[in-house]
Amino acid sequence: MRKILIVGAGQAGMQLALSLQAEGYEVTVMSARTPDELRDGWPTSTQVMFDPALAYERAYDLNLWEDEAPRIPAVGISVSPEPGVRALKFDGPWEPYAMSVDQRLKMSTWMELFEDRGGRVIYHPVMTSDLAGLASMYDLTLIAAGKGEIVELFDRDPVRSKYVTPGRALSAIYLHGMVEPDDFPAGSMRINVAPGVGELFVISALTQFGPSRVAFVEAIPDGPFDCFWDRPRPDEHLRRLQHLMLEHMPWEGELMRDCEPTDARASLSGAFTGTIRKPYAEVADDTFVFGMGDVVVVNDPIAGQGANNAAHCAGIYTQAILERGDQPFDPEWMQATFEIFWETRAQHSTGLTDALLNPLPDHVQQVLGAATQHQAVADRFTRLFPHPEDLGPFLGDPETALAYVAEVAEADTAARA
Repeated sequence: MRKILIVGAGQAGMQLALSLQAEGYEVTVMSARTPDELRDGWPTSTQVMFDPALAYERAYDLNLWEDEAPRIPAVGISVSPEPGVRALKFDGPWEPYAMSVDQRLKMSTWMELFEDRGGRVIYHPVMTSDLAGLASMYDLTLIAAGKGEIVELFDRDPVRSKYVTPGRALSAIYLHGMVEPDDFPAGSMRINVAPGVGELFVISALTQFGPSRVAFVEAIPDGPFDCFWDRPRPDEHLRRLQHLMLEHMPWEGELMRDCEPTDARASLSGAFTGTIRKPYAEVADDTFVFGMGDVVVVNDPIAGQGANNAAHCAGIYTQAILERGDQPFDPEWMQATFEIFWETRAQHSTGLTDALLNPLPDHVQQVLGAATQHQAVADRFTRLFPHPEDLGPFLGDPETALAYVAEVAEADTAARA
């Protein structure tokens, strides 16, 4: 039985641990926090899991909240070129649905499930200096802890990394009491874009306190949305958010007038720089560790790709480990396995993130305008979130994109004739 060590207990680490455990591997997880500390702590991220990522969880019966979490059947998009003005809006389906579960609930439950199934969890922080001794005790050591000094083991890939500073300042809060709008399908995620200012995302989610809404703000640094830098407590966070939305996006501000935080630690704020890192690091002579999830690919969450990337990474790594059999997990295998993840998923999610972080080209703005008139265009645009691999074929070439729009418009005209 091959022995695997996973350092980190987030989406990537715990999904991989539970998947390999089910396949008969001897898996040890190291976590800096216990399940109770996770449950009772501050959120560390928000997430919307799309169907292709959820499929990896379902394959190992990890979809524990399938019947309990709110289903997100669609996404509605609004563009606000100036405060209080909603210039366009459209929506499209996410088939069959997406889902969001508060990481505090999800990861604490997965850790307990892993232990209940006989897995070993060591609750202790891991420093870089610890890895040489630890890695020598296992057939494969994976690093899935995307924060802290341990990440610096993995060199930044200067070719694949485009950013040296954060593209957005991030803040989010879990809320009860938000009113459901009537202009998008019930339960839809809502994306509100204020060019040059930032974005507001509203997400239906499950927490340990029941169903909720997440109000997630992406602020262009030093702009009017960048007002959570001091990490206010949830009540103050909500007060600022309500004031901000009533001024800039009143159609959203009115829906949150009577909201309250789900709990005393319902908010988070921060920023990070999108970075692609080399997938393995040498911690002692001829002893290597393998990075996964946001250790090796960290994107700004504007495109909702982080947790989905982690799920795809864990699924791809699981299959590669199974196929490796008794052969050594050497650096060549690590690089080749990462390249599968990069080529099939991560490069596309990174491309979508880059596209949304930067000003949209004229032809993409024309596509958005067409999406308000033609449902097929709206559907294809909103489908980019679960399927970012279509970004290039759809929007990569202006002539191809506008020819597609013209084709759809002609078909719609013929259908109405």
